[in-house]
Amino acid sequence: MPLVAEPGDDARDDLDRARSGDDDAFRRLVEPLRGQLHAHCYRMLGSTHDADDALQDALVRAWRGLARFEGRSSFRSWLYTVATRTCLDSVERRGKRALPVDLGPSTDHAVVGDAPLSEVAWLGPYRDSGLSDGLLGPGARYEQREAVELAFVAALQHLPGNQRAALLLFDVLGFSAAEIAAIMDTTTTSVNSALARARKVVAAKAPSVTQQQTLRKIDDARIREVVHGFCTALERGDTDALVALLTQDVTWSMPPMPHWYRGLPAVTDFAVRVPLTGCGSWRHLVTSANAQPAVGCYLWNDDAGAHQAWSINVLALRGDRIAEITSFVGAEHFRVFELPDSLP
Repeated sequence: MPLVAEPGDDARDDLDRARSGDDDAFRRLVEPLRGQLHAHCYRMLGSTHDADDALQDALVRAWRGLARFEGRSSFRSWLYTVATRTCLDSVERRGKRALPVDLGPSTDHAVVGDAPLSEVAWLGPYRDSGLSDGLLGPGARYEQREAVELAFVAALQHLPGNQRAALLLFDVLGFSAAEIAAIMDTTTTSVNSALARARKVVAAKAPSVTQQQTLRKIDDARIREVVHGFCTALERGDTDALVALLTQDVTWSMPPMPHWYRGLPAVTDFAVRVPLTGCGSWRHLVTSANAQPAVGCYLWNDDAGAHQAWSINVLALRGDRIAEITSFVGAEHFRVFELPDSLP
């Protein structure tokens, strides 16, 4: 069962008021769960924008259907029922999201002038500032922050909607198989089958060691040093300094650009020919995305007379070196992280 306290008198009063049409009471009931619900929608859909829309739609559905809530389950379970079914509708309409590594093999040499691939629904970064540490239930396998890591969310995109929902509800949110069967309007046998298949795919696609496990083993000062070194190397065009921070099998991808690079020679060739010498002047703001170190990268624009938002670079570490760089190109991502559009 999920670790949720029994509702107090105030919550029961708010529920009665909300059933009577008091939208302020409904907001008070929803607000403590809003962050978890939004993260759930992001995990299901792989896009902050889609998660925003799905959560808004789910809350409207919940508000309109509140009179039908009979209290046989907790209000939390009922909200997750509405949110999950809303996300499943969206998955059926829109399909899965992808990263460049899902589209084809890596490229050995830099592709200068790589063009965005607009027909692909790309996975997007997630602002993790509202997420706490730890598990949401005794049966959960993933901590809240582990379950928004980029590799985990990318692995989820390889699952059909019902398997994705079953795994998240059980392994992340701590619901029982019987509760999930009620949420998804199916049987416990179907839930257990979907869960087993989903775990097999995620185990094959996601690293066995999570970023949270990795980051806990590294001194915070060293993490800051790595991130600062990455920023400084790009700003100074310092190839040696950048290479010193990377693992031998490092990968670098830049959605919505389709090409990506694996291994130090290919990544170095790309770095030298594109960001280090071919783009212009960089500035950076350090942030966090998908519970991983991240950097907001700003590129100089002569016409604007400023460094303008270019990409959110999400870093994955192995040991104290960078093993993956995912550069989400697009100024729209900066608004999600409440970062400025430009730096004067």
